Amino acid sequence: MIRFSLRIMLANGKQLLLPLVRSFATSAKTNINCHRASIARIGRLTYTRMYPVTIVQTDGSTINVRYHEPRKIIKLPLDLSTLSEAERRKRLEARKPKAKVVIEDDIEDDFDLGSYQHLWKK
Repeated sequence: MIRFSLRIMLANGKQLLLPLVRSFATSAKTNINCHRASIARIGRLTYTRMYPVTIVQTDGSTINVRYHEPRKIIKLPLDLSTLSEAERRKRLEARKPKAKVVIEDDIEDDFDLGSYQHLWKK
């Protein structure tokens, strides 16, 4: 434990001495080593370097740029107002959940137990 003191000059010329105590047990220490990035992504607010990233435009063309976060691909969103009415309807239908088809199996039971009686008679 380390002890500090803080001197404050008051308006009337007197000094106020405040004790400050700093404990090593209360200070937070994170274990940062080479294995931390393999468990989860590094949580930085600003990255120190620029990373090569591929941007995919709406027409399918790609551009290689430098980006401030390490990503592989950035896909730009498609503007639905630029599409034709048929293509817009097709894309909106593809976004909706598919209806599940229930298949009923009618199994014809033509099994005759009597045809196998000769196997268990002694």
